[in-house]
Amino acid sequence: MTRRFGDQATFAVEVGEAESPQLRIVDLWAAGKRLTTDDNSTFLPFFCPAMRSTAAQVRRRDVRPCPFPGRSPEETFRLLEQDKTAFREHFWFMEWGETVDNVSRYAYLDDDLILVFAFRRPTHPFPDDLGTIFVARIPPDDFATTLQAAAELLDADFAR
Repeated sequence: MTRRFGDQATFAVEVGEAESPQLRIVDLWAAGKRLTTDDNSTFLPFFCPAMRSTAAQVRRRDVRPCPFPGRSPEETFRLLEQDKTAFREHFWFMEWGETVDNVSRYAYLDDDLILVFAFRRPTHPFPDDLGTIFVARIPPDDFATTLQAAAELLDADFAR
């Protein structure tokens, strides 16, 4: 049975079936798009701590403000993608391994947590999504609570 935490329109984590004691199907959603189109099999000893770390980072508001004030989220994404210096690395977000390595993603605070992302592989199963920049806005505490709740379920199941 799949359990969903959050709202797919903004940000959600869907916890699915166990594949083994250390592997679990987990789908991530943002802005109505499933991010885990290429790989939704998560290695729990890595994935759970990564989610918890990101939740704590956001709850502390340890996310930088918009790097280009006055620009739209889409323009901000384009400017960060074009920047080949270490500057853009400050905005990398959800560095959770192979589960999301098919997506270029950045985040910043602008009252809400702003997630901007684009699918980057030409093999993406939804060709109309390619070249489109997606934006999700979510209150930081809602985002952190979603991650924390999903991590707690995954940890509890992993401990059994």
